[in-house]
Amino acid sequence: MEHKTISIKGARENNLKNIDLEIPRDKLVIMTGVSGSGKTSLAFDTIYAEGQRRYMESLSAYARQFLGNSEKPDVDQIDGLSPAIAIDQKTTSNNPRSTVGTVTEIYDYLRLMYARIGVPYCPHHNEPITGSTIKEMIDRIMELEDGTRCTILAPVISGKKGTHKDLLDKLIKEGYVRIRLDGQIVYLEEVEPLEKNKKHNIDVVVDRIVKSDNRSRFHDSLETALKLSDGLAVLLTKDEEILFSSNYACKICGFSVPKLEPKLFSFNAPFGACPECKGLGITQKVDLQLLIPDPSLSIDKGGIRYYKNIVNTENLEWQRMQALIDYYQIDTSVPIKDLPKKKLNYILYGSDVPIAYQLHSRGGIHQTKNEYIEGVIPMIERRYMETTSAMSRDWYGSFIADAPCPVCHGARLNEQALSVRVGGKNIHEWTQMSIKEALDFMNHLALTPMQENIAHLIIKEIKNRLEFLNHVGLNYLTLDRLASTLSGGEAQRIRLATQIGSRLTGVMYVLDEPSIGLHQRDNDRLISALKDMRDLGNTLIVVEHDEDTMKASDYIVDVGPGAGIHGGQIVAAGTPQEIMENPDSITGAYLSGRKRIEVPIKRRKGNGKKLRIVKASQNNLKNVTVDFKLGTFTVVTGVSGSGKSSLVTEVLTHGVQNALGRLRIKPGQCKEIKGLENIDKIVEIGQDPIGRTPRSNPATYTGVFDDIRDLFAQTKEAKMLGYDKGRFSFNVKGGRCEACQGDGILRISMHFLPDVYVPCDQCDGKRYNEETLQVRYKGKNIADVLDMTVEEALDFFSNVSKIRHKLQTLYDVGLSYIKLGQSATTLSGGEAQRVKLASELQKKATGKTLFVLDEPTTGLHSDDVRKLIEVLQRLVDHGDTVVVIEHNLDVIKCADQIIDIGPEGGQDGGTILVTGTPEQVAACEKSYTGQYLKPLLERK
Repeated sequence: MEHKTISIKGARENNLKNIDLEIPRDKLVIMTGVSGSGKTSLAFDTIYAEGQRRYMESLSAYARQFLGNSEKPDVDQIDGLSPAIAIDQKTTSNNPRSTVGTVTEIYDYLRLMYARIGVPYCPHHNEPITGSTIKEMIDRIMELEDGTRCTILAPVISGKKGTHKDLLDKLIKEGYVRIRLDGQIVYLEEVEPLEKNKKHNIDVVVDRIVKSDNRSRFHDSLETALKLSDGLAVLLTKDEEILFSSNYACKICGFSVPKLEPKLFSFNAPFGACPECKGLGITQKVDLQLLIPDPSLSIDKGGIRYYKNIVNTENLEWQRMQALIDYYQIDTSVPIKDLPKKKLNYILYGSDVPIAYQLHSRGGIHQTKNEYIEGVIPMIERRYMETTSAMSRDWYGSFIADAPCPVCHGARLNEQALSVRVGGKNIHEWTQMSIKEALDFMNHLALTPMQENIAHLIIKEIKNRLEFLNHVGLNYLTLDRLASTLSGGEAQRIRLATQIGSRLTGVMYVLDEPSIGLHQRDNDRLISALKDMRDLGNTLIVVEHDEDTMKASDYIVDVGPGAGIHGGQIVAAGTPQEIMENPDSITGAYLSGRKRIEVPIKRRKGNGKKLRIVKASQNNLKNVTVDFKLGTFTVVTGVSGSGKSSLVTEVLTHGVQNALGRLRIKPGQCKEIKGLENIDKIVEIGQDPIGRTPRSNPATYTGVFDDIRDLFAQTKEAKMLGYDKGRFSFNVKGGRCEACQGDGILRISMHFLPDVYVPCDQCDGKRYNEETLQVRYKGKNIADVLDMTVEEALDFFSNVSKIRHKLQTLYDVGLSYIKLGQSATTLSGGEAQRVKLASELQKKATGKTLFVLDEPTTGLHSDDVRKLIEVLQRLVDHGDTVVVIEHNLDVIKCADQIIDIGPEGGQDGGTILVTGTPEQVAACEKSYTGQYLKPLLERK
């Protein structure tokens, strides 16, 4: 019997209250509700977890050991499930090698296309490269001096794993005596068995010749080598190694390219990667700004930060540097900026001749030396690489910053790979195009009939994947963009595009707010992409707060009515129309317009001061000059990829941070930022986790746990037992349970089965030992307090003003439902951001603080957005300045000032369309934000 619905009975995961629910299959279903109501517990922790678990149970025990743990969710029964795929926001890679191209697999197809139809060009003469004949190879050898010892090698194995026993036996039978194994020339008979899991390079020594005018022997040896190794031969002399290819080499300068294989175009493989930066595109070099932060100081006054504390002392390092200074007669009392460049370079890069000098140690030992004296820059770089001490590495690292690779200039690949072109572009230039430009390029790519024949399938795959990315509103991304720089919504839409491309049917997809970071204009594209997946015969369960997506869905489940213990029930379930008509549904009230966030009656003019960014040109910004009025609530808007983050994060935030003394942060490109004297502190509140370990929690992050421990230490029992506040910490010995070291859980390795986490049997998951738990305040011990929600704790500590004030800020930002001891790793990005906001709200306003937030409405229901706007307005009322990047129209309409960037994404963006109040932006016809804002302002 075919199930028409997914039937859930008795779901009790997290805060769900034993709910029963039926969801239609093969439909677009939205799960919504206020933050913390239990919608994620229902969608991910119950439905997806059970679908995933059942699929994994069908696999063998051997396969399951590689798939991690899959606990059964707390639910009585679920029927009608399909195999489940989760597309959430947490899986962006921080790997510096991961790019949009590699994540979408487009780069894999590109590598194949370049290997099959690419044409190599000489980088020095711009001539197409063709294979060398044996005569041309010998002519090149004849240029060597007479008497040069030459070895002719045939590269037969290049970077392949295996023991290669058969090949080595065959070479011995054919009479070869020597090989070059992994760079070392050895006798074949003496070769030990090779490690089969290690990559090896094997070159056969075909002949060893002393160069003379005898061409025939070279001819025979090269012919043998080319035959052995499929068209390649290596000439090895004492000074150089030349690769000959009967396949590809430049006729003028001899620049040759190995056989074109996909691995040549991979920056993750040694064959294709740039040898200098190993395929990262960046190298770590000493940054002069970090070494000499203030060039107006002299060397004596500590102008060179590395020598700041040892100038003119008996320190051996300084004695060595003093010898160099004396030799070149460098004046150490003048400002560094007035030193002649040549003399400064001696200090920075070292002497150009050996210098005789003496070292005197405090123990009375005298050493006389005559050597080149190393400059401070090569010394720091060398020691940074050589040191094994973490402390020393941090010290040397404080002078080092990422710089573009001087060899490949950020292209990541070696010269050979970059010499190959298709349609006039090499593979790096191809990945620098936006998806929109790449699609256009592929549609107009002119190929010969033979190339067309070879590559038509590859090109079809590349075009399909580009179309899907374009379809979900990502046409502004470039394929070389690092995956770690993508927002949660962008990363999720990339995976969504990959799934659309796979065209699976009969699958249940569970998505977590795919509309994050998407402008209202692009929402329609996303909705049509979701509908396309549904129409293939898939069930889509989407956790979402966006009104457009909800109205376009087939079915809505509203979980609530409140957060935490006040939630976990199904308030309403039905079509969007039924939800709107339901008087109990708070979502329905906002969808139908019965409830709404009101537009402020008046807009603030600011305090008369401003920050002016002059001629910003970071990424796609087109030399924009813009004013941020201080003492206002400013929202920066624009379509995805228009340049909002470039302006606010890279230019404004990093520029202010750098000016306030955080020298390691590199500001984005702009001529200058005026008005910095009006800012004394900047607070950037992002969505990165508040802590990486389960020990970090909201109570420790906001500092309220310190006050709670103080309170417990002042109780009568604690004083009698002699306990101080350290006794109530689960991070140090004394009060914590030593069996689990204060974690509350134990990890038990199950060999070939997944690891199991169980509550500690000594403390029952309470983290503390029995003696510590004896101490009670108002009948509760410290573990009970950590288990309270913010709302419960607020009531419990109502008469302790210091604690109440800190908890009140958590409550005000809409986090009444989270537990004080909840592990930081279980908080969503939006929740982590609001915990940070709460900890900033506790501090006294200076009137000179700049708050910068990037999409703070992520994960928020309309009712929570209302609370957030009240909190942000409160910060501005205290005299501070708030700058927000946002797409949510409710936040935009409440701004004092809007800066709208556009008109499009990528290269078509980067200009300021309009600045002003929401009413002024709504009147601007060329602003997409204005078009969507207008109807909201007219509802007043």
